[in-house]
Amino acid sequence: MALSTALTELLGLRHPIVQAPLGGSAGGALALAVSGAGGLGMLGAAFGDPEWLDREAPIVAAGTDQPWGVGFLTWAIDARAVDHALEYSPTAVMLSFGDPSPYVERVRQAGAVLILQVTDLDEARQAVDLGADVIVAQGTEAGGHSARRGRSTLPFVPVVVDLAAPVPVLAAGGIADGRGVAAALALGAAGALIGTRFQATAEALVDPATTKAIIDGSPQDTERSNLLDVARGSQWPSKYLARTLGHPYLDRWRGREAELATDAQAQQEYQDDVARGAIPPLPVWAGEAVDLISDLPHAADLVATLAAQAEVALAKAGRR
Repeated sequence: MALSTALTELLGLRHPIVQAPLGGSAGGALALAVSGAGGLGMLGAAFGDPEWLDREAPIVAAGTDQPWGVGFLTWAIDARAVDHALEYSPTAVMLSFGDPSPYVERVRQAGAVLILQVTDLDEARQAVDLGADVIVAQGTEAGGHSARRGRSTLPFVPVVVDLAAPVPVLAAGGIADGRGVAAALALGAAGALIGTRFQATAEALVDPATTKAIIDGSPQDTERSNLLDVARGSQWPSKYLARTLGHPYLDRWRGREAELATDAQAQQEYQDDVARGAIPPLPVWAGEAVDLISDLPHAADLVATLAAQAEVALAKAGRR
């Protein structure tokens, strides 16, 4: 039995499950596997690198006739990146973190479904005003970046659902199994966008050390901060913090972000530590549900498991 929602009807999916466009980690193989299994696979085009896109997009574009999409970091791209992605005819384009208004008409004119991720109510209102086809309401439990003054998924999602109706809303943040998918549907969402759980799959483009860290991680290990963005010289807007697993530079500089921002030598030391392998090239983005992740499945199997678990959880809740 499939769970039918406004999302599955809009996109022609078997399951209301969307794999987050994990920047750089969600390549063609992962998107292809998720879409082939009945969810919505998303390429993590992030900064819009054309070489990356030209390598990964053909894998999914030529490999399936099922819906798939591309996701960008809105603050980090220009119109050329969106236009280039649209040349591959994705079913959907997702824009996150920043003002999506310069790209809305491009996506709409191409006939792609416009998915806008929001992290606070101001962004949610803008997404409604811009005519988003789908809105992702992301809570602060999520791995990676979310609003500095954001809200937890449980209270945030229903507010966005009410604000956006009848536009389908996806819940994101702290969802790593089928019970979380069921909870998203109970909150009024039309599906769930899932990130960290899909990082730990056989098809994800991640270093084995990152996978091991996620599988071994616990929620007590995660922390929201902009410190690692400062240390690595990232240009992420200050509005957003990032949830990561523990890191030596967090321990060394916690509470001294302003000092680190002006310490060129410390920032160079960070790059030197990366170069010699003392720290990973990127922080390990991980959400609060990381302790629900204990294996490395194939993504298609994961989609099937999530869907089956969600059906069981909803049936149990109905009996109660």
